[in-house]
Amino acid sequence: MDKNLICTSIVECFPYPIVFVDTGHTIRYLNRAARFHYCEERGHCDLIGRSLFDCHLQPASRSKMEQLLEFFKKDCKETFLAVTDRNLRVYVSPVRDESGSLIGYYERFEMNFQK
Repeated sequence: MDKNLICTSIVECFPYPIVFVDTGHTIRYLNRAARFHYCEERGHCDLIGRSLFDCHLQPASRSKMEQLLEFFKKDCKETFLAVTDRNLRVYVSPVRDESGSLIGYYERFEMNFQK
């Protein structure tokens, strides 16, 4: 089986939004849950190839994402970002290629079981 097909299929089946953004803050991939969340629930459709800052409109949000990218350049690990209004925890993780170079980061959501 093709490795890319396997990886894409796994990410597409994940029940929470996953968004991959390159080091220029350009959205390169949204899984099925992210496409639904951003387009159907938030009205941000056709995001592939657009800036992450088309969704993160607040200056503080932009500043936070720019800071995270700088931390990731220094080999930082996954970072907790926030809890959404739907009680989902948001994490941001660096993505590196085979040589260890930073190629971007992804934002993922998961259930928040803490009260």
